[in-house]
Formats: sequence, structure tokens, C-alpha cells
Amino acid sequence: MATRTNALVVPQANQALQQLKYEVAQELGIQVPQDGYYGNMATRDTGAIGGHITRRLVQIAEQAMAGQGQ
Repeated sequence: MATRTNALVVPQANQALQQLKYEVAQELGIQVPQDGYYGNMATRDTGAIGGHITRRLVQIAEQAMAGQGQ
């Protein structure tokens, strides 16, 4: 069995990331399985969700960094 190497630095962030995933999927019109099994989803859909999440997280980080410089 493979070990998971993408552990969260802040474990409490898991809830926020899950919420972000559902928000992004809803914006894209993609139904995320409630049971957490993504095997029946198209790779294009899961990739689109992940890509949009990454863009949103980068935006948040840029905004936070811009606010610190003032």
C-alpha cells in the first residue's frame, strides 16, 4: 500500500479545503461525490477542480502578501 506524502502542514485546514473543493466544483457545474470516491469521475473534471483550487489558493496568498507589505 502506498504511503501518503501530501500531508497538510496545518491539519485544521482540511475542513476549509474541503469546503473550497465543493465551492469550486459548484462554480464549474461539476457534481462531487458525497462518499468521497472519485473513481467514477472524469479525469478532466477532477483536474479542473484541482486547477481552480490552486489558482484560488495562489490568489489568497498573493493578497495576504500584498497586505503584509503595507
